[in-house]
Amino acid sequence: MVDRLTGRGPRLLAVALAAVGLAFASTAGAAGQPQWIVFTGSPHGGFGAEQIFRISVSGTGLKQLTSGKAPSSAPAFSPDGTSIVFARLGGGIYRMRVDGTGLRRLTTNGRDGYPTWSPDGRQIAFIRPVGAGWKVFVMSASGGGARRLPQAPASGRPSWTPRGLVIVTTDGDLARIDPSSGRVLHRYGALIDASIGLTAAAVSPDVSTATFVGPRAPDPGDKDCGDNLPCQHYALYIENLAKHKSPQLLVKNAGPASFSRDGKSLAYVAQNKIVLRVAASGKTTAIATGKVDPTTSTPPAWQPR
Repeated sequence: MVDRLTGRGPRLLAVALAAVGLAFASTAGAAGQPQWIVFTGSPHGGFGAEQIFRISVSGTGLKQLTSGKAPSSAPAFSPDGTSIVFARLGGGIYRMRVDGTGLRRLTTNGRDGYPTWSPDGRQIAFIRPVGAGWKVFVMSASGGGARRLPQAPASGRPSWTPRGLVIVTTDGDLARIDPSSGRVLHRYGALIDASIGLTAAAVSPDVSTATFVGPRAPDPGDKDCGDNLPCQHYALYIENLAKHKSPQLLVKNAGPASFSRDGKSLAYVAQNKIVLRVAASGKTTAIATGKVDPTTSTPPAWQPR
């Protein structure tokens, strides 16, 4: 029997899928230990607040890590892969172990969001609304000494890479800033959609590539939003910062992405599944999440190994 979509028989299709899986094997951990993807999701039907779940890259071990009436989102791994920080609406920034135990509240501002660890694991950066904009704050990994970086411009989602602390500015650029003062050290000339992409942007560990969510052209014949008008649709874009290339549409109707630790692969949500994509080849593998709908509000996070 030949698959109608691929044109391949069962044996060739199995070989092709195995090859895609091998592309992720180098990041899957030693001795067969599962490497976790943590993501924001909700039960089928959308009832209840969004919570944080984990699943292995092989699609096994689905587990709910947070609970309660308040939504939890924007999970991020510590550099050693043993802890997760996340934001809880109305609560602040929280920290827990990779199995969901040891829950600990780090901040009390209910609108704090998008935490990210420093590469040495000693600090956490996040954003907090101040006046009319969102500002960058830094605290210790234990939650002490939270302070605003006074010289940093208004920001979207921060990324703390081995090359430095990088923020998305409100004009759609990326800026590397001093993690002590917020002083802008370098601008990358990015072209991120400022209306949507500020909280959806991610950069590779070497800051050579950026991804973000932005609007896209409507589908031909789309008149589904009343008054004979097309609906607004979105897509995940990728931009080569090293070569100063314009953003390119990567995949339609996808949520924001995160990079693997080596920067060679992406994780994002599309068609109600978590998708792992090898950046160089474009090969993908989809992870079904059972009775949980992964949301496109914040990106999945890839456990470092």
